[in-house]
Amino acid sequence: MKPNREEAYALLNVDEEYIHAVCSHGYGICSDIQPEHVMEKVLFTIDELTGLINACAIMRPSKSVMDLEYKSVIKKFKQLNFAAGVDRSVIERGASWLGYDLKYVTEQTILGMREVAGEIAL
Repeated sequence: MKPNREEAYALLNVDEEYIHAVCSHGYGICSDIQPEHVMEKVLFTIDELTGLINACAIMRPSKSVMDLEYKSVIKKFKQLNFAAGVDRSVIERGASWLGYDLKYVTEQTILGMREVAGEIAL
């Protein structure tokens, strides 16, 4: 007999909040579960944003996020044919939910990516 949702979580020893967070980061794209908590809203926002920043970084001569600046990302953000798979409206909606402007969210995401640049090959 197939376990129900709660039994499956218990068998896997996974808290419901983690499942909700993972599912909500695809809200409106592949999920109808809306982000509720700050961590979920951050994940929702930066999933798309890190894709754009990654694309910007690999286009640079250094191929690194270490010398990437906010202005370069925003310039590419406005070019809808650059990294066309990145849904800019998701980034804007997520930043709004967080109560931050696009500049702050982008700068903080770049800084975060710099901290793990070696692990993400940037």
